[in-house]
Amino acid sequence: MKSFQTLLVIMVFGLATQAIAGLTGIETPELQSRVDADEMAPVQQRIPLQPLVVNFGGEFRSGIHGGQLRLLMGKQKDIRQMVIYGYARLVGYDSEFELEADILRSFEVVEGRIFTLNLRKGHRWSDGQPFTSEDFRYYWEDVANHPGLSKTGIPKALLIEGEAPVVEFLDDYTVRYSWSKPNPFFLPALAAPSPLYIYKPAHYLRQFHQRYQTDEALTQLIETFSARNWMAVHFDRDRPYKATNPELPTLQPWVNSTYPPSERFIFKRNVYYHRVDSNGRQLPYIDSIAINIVSSKLVPAKTGAGESDLQARYLRMDNYTFLKQSEQRNNFKVRLWRTAKGSHVALLPNLNTRDEAMRNLLRDVHFRRALSLAIDRHEVNQVVYFGLVKESSNTVIAASPLFKPEYQNAWADFDIAKANALLDEIGLTERDSRGVRLLADGRPLEIMIQTAGESTEQTDVLELIHDSWLQAGVKLYSIPSTREVFRNRIFSGDAVMSVWSGLENGIPTADSNPLELAPTRKYQYQWPKWGQYYESSGQSGEKPDDDQVVELMALNDLWRRTSDRQGRAKIWHKMLRINSEQVFTIGVINSVQHPVVVNRYLNNVPESGFYNFDPGAYFGIYRPDSFWFDEERR
Repeated sequence: MKSFQTLLVIMVFGLATQAIAGLTGIETPELQSRVDADEMAPVQQRIPLQPLVVNFGGEFRSGIHGGQLRLLMGKQKDIRQMVIYGYARLVGYDSEFELEADILRSFEVVEGRIFTLNLRKGHRWSDGQPFTSEDFRYYWEDVANHPGLSKTGIPKALLIEGEAPVVEFLDDYTVRYSWSKPNPFFLPALAAPSPLYIYKPAHYLRQFHQRYQTDEALTQLIETFSARNWMAVHFDRDRPYKATNPELPTLQPWVNSTYPPSERFIFKRNVYYHRVDSNGRQLPYIDSIAINIVSSKLVPAKTGAGESDLQARYLRMDNYTFLKQSEQRNNFKVRLWRTAKGSHVALLPNLNTRDEAMRNLLRDVHFRRALSLAIDRHEVNQVVYFGLVKESSNTVIAASPLFKPEYQNAWADFDIAKANALLDEIGLTERDSRGVRLLADGRPLEIMIQTAGESTEQTDVLELIHDSWLQAGVKLYSIPSTREVFRNRIFSGDAVMSVWSGLENGIPTADSNPLELAPTRKYQYQWPKWGQYYESSGQSGEKPDDDQVVELMALNDLWRRTSDRQGRAKIWHKMLRINSEQVFTIGVINSVQHPVVVNRYLNNVPESGFYNFDPGAYFGIYRPDSFWFDEERR
């Protein structure tokens, strides 16, 4: 992994060198006739003075313009995947999960608290209007600090212990955000698949804002859009992540041209996009993207029939055999990418359950360790996953620079003798006629595991765990329900244990937020009430009273105040070690593969990669704007 300082020097030096050398733009064939007719400026005038130059190497090659890429989505709202896949961000992750400037020409960070953002001169929105610091000013003054447009206040990523930043607009191309303390959340929020938008197309949105319009004009707008007030109109017109307003200017590689509702959406190239290849071809290579909306259940079959050129969404490993059999008939290849969760399937003991006897038991580390030791992960791997996954506790995976084998292996060996010894040690020595241990109140040790009822895969895993747990005198029952009921049972404390996935980000760096390792959110099913307490600043939930958990919370806060990477790495390792030893969550397996179907004529899609939401934006970090079709497909 590159250091942040080294990465920044390479980026700034590389872009400056490209600008000095100069690039002769190669016009996009689809646009040539409009340029010749003076309906559009030539490419040299459409790209920034210092565009982002993409250099290819290894298995990746410079491409040719043209063609339409087909995608399948299960719902209309899935068109937001185009903003995720397109992954144009002020700063973004590269394929090594390091942050680099993208829409920005460069950025500088001082003491982890002062961020200077340098824009590209000549950069334009998709409608041709200049992209400048005025777009940042409009967001900050007219949206973020407007009580009607930001009802929940300034976004959390912009608040450090309640302190908002000082925002300066130094000139047309320079913006500075400053805090008195380090803000490690700022850059990752800008790079997220669902990013923090700290800029808005001011030239477009002013027409919907009270500050810039007369009362008569606003009244007409409210009538036209059948809205409650002008703020509702502004909100409806300004949904960059949802991509539902074709009139909203964007900086993404493709622009939606279809108004919902529709069963087919066409995204056309952004002719003012800021990236070019080293030959001077403006990206994206592909002219347009067609999204066909079908039932999610039909996506695997339609993909196998050759109706998608790039498909991973709605595909599962149990579709792999069928898709492989269809490869030759329909000119595509099936690749297997890795997923990046800390555990693909994890058991989450609810340390806040209302059942007092079970709560006391679940809070005993010996009990949690015993349950983990009583899982035959090798059997789960062979029976359910054909031996293709990693047997592991719930922790970071080997691709993370924070990975250590001892985290992966902590209490993850199958050792029934040791599990039984631990259970005997904590006093669970009595058993009923079935061999099931008895609690102090005489009840059998039967654990009801809540499931969201969405995955037969989870059911298969639980059946195998059921058999091995019985050898330790523990009876398992799975209770399926809808996701809403599933969550409500956990939040209320009715659930004793649930099955879900583990760490969402299994490939963190020291600069990644370690909030998943401490109670920070209600939606952490192992300690929902403790997470709610933190999330609500003590207004709801329950205050943690476990010493190890309290230490995790303190370490999480210390990470936020630590500006150097080495110090953050030490904190990460302390938190990973505590989680591994305390077994607050019981991981089973990780590194599950995900099928990715790629048209045989589509180039620059990696043979292997990570299929992960955050970080990664699924295809986003692999830059789909650089994918291109061979002549046969164009």
